[in-house]
Amino acid sequence: MIKHEKSHGRKHPMSKKQKIIISIIAVVILIGASGFMIWFLWLRTNDREMIFVEAEWSEQTEPIYSRLTGLEISDERLNTSPTYCIQIPNGSTDGARPQAGLAQAAVIFEAIAESGITRFSAIFQNANASAIGPIRSLRPYYLDWDTPFDCTVVHAGGSAEAIKALQKGGQRDLDENYTYMWRENGSGRSWNNLFTSSTLLNEYNLSRGWGSSDPKVFARMTPEATAELLATQSAREYVPATNIQINFSANYSHNVIYNYDAITNTYLRSHQDGNPHLSYECPIEHTKPNTKNDCGTPKQLAPNVVIAMRVEQRLMTDRYHQSIRTVGSGEALIFQNGEVIKGAWAKESQGAQISFKDQNGVEIELSPGQVWISAVPQSGTIKSQ
Repeated sequence: MIKHEKSHGRKHPMSKKQKIIISIIAVVILIGASGFMIWFLWLRTNDREMIFVEAEWSEQTEPIYSRLTGLEISDERLNTSPTYCIQIPNGSTDGARPQAGLAQAAVIFEAIAESGITRFSAIFQNANASAIGPIRSLRPYYLDWDTPFDCTVVHAGGSAEAIKALQKGGQRDLDENYTYMWRENGSGRSWNNLFTSSTLLNEYNLSRGWGSSDPKVFARMTPEATAELLATQSAREYVPATNIQINFSANYSHNVIYNYDAITNTYLRSHQDGNPHLSYECPIEHTKPNTKNDCGTPKQLAPNVVIAMRVEQRLMTDRYHQSIRTVGSGEALIFQNGEVIKGAWAKESQGAQISFKDQNGVEIELSPGQVWISAVPQSGTIKSQ
């Protein structure tokens, strides 16, 4: 009889096939574990990168403000865009009105050009208008106000003193030029019919290699600071001023009235006869538009800040042109946020920007938006209530 041995507790040696299977399983487990660790480390690293990206995005969404206007802009590089100082007439019977593009100006200087008729030097940066103008001749005092803005001075000729000062000073210059300007016909504008556009101005600057500007600017409040000031205005002492009358001379048609609009925090500008001062806003898609036919209904101008500064002014020896002292100092009234601040203006040189300070000598921060500065001779009047 054959006896069978018990197999309990005995280990049979693995076959070659079993060893291969076990090795494969071990390799799979090792690869899986390694993959898990790689995935885990990648996730941790990616989380850190996401945190960094989120932080960076948070920095990018902080508001960026225009140094020139105080308003929010989309890109810091817009602060160095080229600036343009355009001489624009304000005649009442010679086709100057309504002007075009004035609402897009960051700063506008207004002074008497001759015979009590005022003229503007309008400073633009990042404009988006297919018509700006009309364009008229230059005076030395406008050049003095223009220079700190590091702008291309845009004009159609000028007084002998202005042209001489421009040649001596070496400012960027665009005189009457039909490559970058055009004459508007058929709109009854008489000789006040020379226009340009933001596109043509940029093309001119690029042709001269003038790709940027570094303007000296006024101190500005942010929109948030302005909103906070308005919200707390009733809790502090201030002098309200919601109606402003500026008389430059006895030439009735060139005196102006401003009425404060609390809803928009702007000053609605009107002529002395009560009619609103209008300006066309011509859509950028037009090419050399006719303002009367292509630009819709003109809108009332409404700057955010109105400044009336007293200047020494006299008639020149030709008994026609004016001489205004621009370097020095004088009294100033700053109207913003429905109130008036008594202060002074000062300008140290042609290249220095005007400063506006209160009666304690503290520089006044201007509300964001358009600033309209009127140079009022000693013989003129400034009234507010």
